[in-house]
Amino acid sequence: MKTELMNPSHFLSENVKIIKPSGIRRFFDLASQMENVISLGVGEPDFVTPWNYREASILSLEEGFTAYSPNAGLLELRQEISTYMEQRFSVQYSSKNEIIVTVGASEALDIALRATLNPGEEIIVVEPCFVSYVPIVELAGGKAVTVQALPEYDFKIQPEQIEALITEKTKGIIICSPNNPTGTVLNKQDLEGIAAVALKHNLLVFSDEIYAELSYDEPYTSIASLPEMRDQTIVMNGFSKAFAMTGWRLGFVCGPKEILQAMLKIHQYAIMCAPTMSQFAAIEALKNGHTEMKKMIRSYHSRRNYMVEELNEIGLPCHIPGGAFYVFPNITPTGLTSEEFAEKLLIEQQVAVVPGSVFGASGEGYIRCSYATNIDQLQEAITRIKNFLK
Repeated sequence: MKTELMNPSHFLSENVKIIKPSGIRRFFDLASQMENVISLGVGEPDFVTPWNYREASILSLEEGFTAYSPNAGLLELRQEISTYMEQRFSVQYSSKNEIIVTVGASEALDIALRATLNPGEEIIVVEPCFVSYVPIVELAGGKAVTVQALPEYDFKIQPEQIEALITEKTKGIIICSPNNPTGTVLNKQDLEGIAAVALKHNLLVFSDEIYAELSYDEPYTSIASLPEMRDQTIVMNGFSKAFAMTGWRLGFVCGPKEILQAMLKIHQYAIMCAPTMSQFAAIEALKNGHTEMKKMIRSYHSRRNYMVEELNEIGLPCHIPGGAFYVFPNITPTGLTSEEFAEKLLIEQQVAVVPGSVFGASGEGYIRCSYATNIDQLQEAITRIKNFLK
């Protein structure tokens, strides 16, 4: 017999208790309660998924393809991903055992960490970074060791910064290029410096390449394509950003078969397989989606140029991001913290941005603005920000 009421929180994992809720979601929740809000906060394309992708999914449903797919994903899709990775990024992966179709790139990183980390091992995380990196390292039993990519280097991490943090417990490093939130792209020379450190110290590189197609100023290089790095790199990618398929929740991960097959075990037990109807849409996207993708990229490129010019003009210094669809202006001239700026801007001018501090302590003094919205909305947002600064 129970003699007293037990608080349900007593049953919670200590690991989960220390994880903070997403700072991005707090501002989305605030904005959802207000009218006439222009959101520059969501990291989501404003384009509807192209019709031919949707049609392929609908056709698969009409033809009755509603069962589970193989755990690793439809073989046809894995073959298309293999071809895509070789033709686009010059890296070869076997469709048989070196590719897994996942529920978004987020699941790909999660199972990669869980498959490779032992309790207490360290992962170097480059900040500012996507809000999930540190929590999922911790949930996998590892320790996240953060390092700041400095604005004087256009937020590009320097090899000596990585080397200074390496200990006997260091297992690997997470990089994201183009970066969320800064938009910074690591070019071949930048990646060669990181690769040299990884090879010297036998580090595993977790490379988040979800924005790889959204690289505007120079050809994109995957670190996995560099000499000797293929078998020391796990590449996460997917269809959400460049293919405008966020709600389809479809990603993929590529890497050496020994690691991928260990990851597949976790994927089998936790997920089973990615949604079958989404996979048919992705096959069509890879086969016939590049024309639509290029249209979207041209639009993002134009919006980027507009936002950078306007933000600098109104007194918020902003570096030129090489990719993704974010700008990361410096708001320290206002004297406000990132949280204060974002909250006041939302309340006073109904413009939603994300405070840089949610992307790590090094993001303080900045805000993230997504330009994945139409140009009319961007122009109105700039007008409102200008009024706010006055």
